[in-house]
Amino acid sequence: MARTVAERDRMLAFASSTASTLLASTALVAALVPGALSDIEATIIVVVLCLLILAAAAALRRRTSPIPVVITLAAAVIGIAVVGLSGETDGLGATAVVALLAAASSSSAFLLGAEPRRRIILVAGFAVLMAVTVPTLLAVHGQFVTALLIAIGSWAFCTGISVWVARVVPETIDRIEGMSDAYRTERQASELEARRRQSARLLHDTVLATLTLLAHSGRGVGEQALRSQAAEDAALLRQLRLGYTPDPAASGDYRLRQVQESTLGNTLETVKQRFQRMGLDVAWHGTGHVLLPSETLDAFLLALAECLENVRRHSGETQAHVTITDDDVTVRAMVTDSGIGFDTGSVSPGRLGFTESIVARVRDVGGNARLFSAPGSGTTVVLEVPKA
Repeated sequence: MARTVAERDRMLAFASSTASTLLASTALVAALVPGALSDIEATIIVVVLCLLILAAAAALRRRTSPIPVVITLAAAVIGIAVVGLSGETDGLGATAVVALLAAASSSSAFLLGAEPRRRIILVAGFAVLMAVTVPTLLAVHGQFVTALLIAIGSWAFCTGISVWVARVVPETIDRIEGMSDAYRTERQASELEARRRQSARLLHDTVLATLTLLAHSGRGVGEQALRSQAAEDAALLRQLRLGYTPDPAASGDYRLRQVQESTLGNTLETVKQRFQRMGLDVAWHGTGHVLLPSETLDAFLLALAECLENVRRHSGETQAHVTITDDDVTVRAMVTDSGIGFDTGSVSPGRLGFTESIVARVRDVGGNARLFSAPGSGTTVVLEVPKA
């Protein structure tokens, strides 16, 4: 809502600045026309006030603020009063200056008419302007009706535009945001469906093909060939869990788009991208590249991925922070979320998600895992694995 109001006010401020610049410039030219104002002091004051309105318009274009609006309104009222008090009686020139200043002051209605509480200032400003303009127009004996209609009409026009924009712009922005959300949801659903279809093809071409051979007792295929195919399938599935994307070259022939390396910085990015696709934003902090043995790296990353999966499922948050640090012998990862948390004493020892997928996995490679959490205080898991 605040962003919608800010966008609306920026639009109205631009309109107010443009209108006051145009009308104040015209009033300035009219005041400088020889004979328009016979009093030289009144001419100088009106010129200075027109320049002040132009400066306020420039300030309003840079930053939305009520101060330039008040300055514009006050300068116009003072300018009209100066013309009235100068004793001008020759008519058309003075009338033109008064009408243009009154029209320039109406630019303040763009911002003042946008909200009910601002309209109190708008009504008060218009009343003051009319209280000064009407006697001045009567005193200069010019085109009284025409000038008065210009003043009232300009205020009515600017106020009407302001009220209309205040109603239409928030509705339009809400509709645009709704369309953007719908498009984003549709795109995510399409991507998810595409990944599901790709996963189904991958399983059919690899694991299910191997299981079919086993179901038929490996008829026509040697034992060593079966072992090799099963090992390849297991390696492929392990890499997929780490976030790598399969790129099918042909049926039964899959390549991974990224080459597996034992550099932690490269593989962390694949984990981040994997969870980003599922709606969890992962913010990395600390060490960028750490070398680990292949088996240790797999265990470390799979445990880390399980921690992030727990954040995605149970924390109620859409962001997790992962801080990687290392020393001469150990690599540590601290996974933190600011979610709902839980009582660690209530976790059953039989919970395989934590005890097996996290704790047991890092202990198998000589590491350790610690859990810290409390209801309402988020959750932190510290993983430690040896470098050698």
